[in-house]
Amino acid sequence: MTTARYLLSEAVDNIKANRTTTVTAVVTTAFTMLGMGVFLLLYMNVQDVLGSLREEIKVIVYFRDTVSPEEIAALEVQLREDPAVSSIEFVSREQALVSFRTRFPSEERLLNGLGENPFPASLVLKIGPRFRTSQAVSDLVKKLQALPEVEEVLYNRSLIENLAAGLRYLRLLGLLVGTVLAASMVTILANTTRLTLYARREDIEILRLIGATPGFIKTPFLLEGALLGGVGAACSLLLLRGVFAFAETKMALHGSFWGLGAGLSFLPARLMTGMVILGIMLGFLGSIVSLGQLRDVRR
Repeated sequence: MTTARYLLSEAVDNIKANRTTTVTAVVTTAFTMLGMGVFLLLYMNVQDVLGSLREEIKVIVYFRDTVSPEEIAALEVQLREDPAVSSIEFVSREQALVSFRTRFPSEERLLNGLGENPFPASLVLKIGPRFRTSQAVSDLVKKLQALPEVEEVLYNRSLIENLAAGLRYLRLLGLLVGTVLAASMVTILANTTRLTLYARREDIEILRLIGATPGFIKTPFLLEGALLGGVGAACSLLLLRGVFAFAETKMALHGSFWGLGAGLSFLPARLMTGMVILGIMLGFLGSIVSLGQLRDVRR
């Protein structure tokens, strides 16, 4: 415990002794992590929006005019047992007619002269969460189209495919942006550790001459990098919270962002904790990179 306390105090002393370098590293790290946090915030909210759109994926089954209500009811019971279907809404011919007149009052003239209700009865199927993919919905549609009672099956295939592609590209972009920003942060903290090493090269040489092990010499610098990374990440979260609050205020005054302002949310606690841990890990890695390039400490 005494050794651990000494090594930690050495790391803190290094930080205090190089205040200008420390402040520069923390500020630069904070803004680098802020960029990562902003992207993560946008990614999370856009993913939620796309996910909510996927919940609206529906398949509409139109029946032949010769199908009886009993046959429709029997098919509805059968479909409710299908794991791909989360809910079913029956729309009678009369309901379809009323809906058309309500939604398109100016097109009432199109119904004149037809003599009878032209709309078929239908079932509106909502798809279960595990089956909201293009292939799964396509398989369900093929199964429905093969039924003798069914006249036509409609669904928005392009919406499903576009949502899947959007989520795929969003994840790829997140991986690329995260990698670039993480590499930038490691480089920044590696340079900070390197400056500290050069400033204390005489102390390092004395420790080496009196028999200190490389691990004993390196540990304070590793802890220093981890501390700087953690503090920088924590500062970035404070800045991110301020930016988010400012954006929320502006959206409340001038309308929601993309019409989705009401659904925006800040990072959950687990992600904020993850960002601080990531900052600590990247700071530690930056120190390892810097120490690995200096022979005086390796010997």
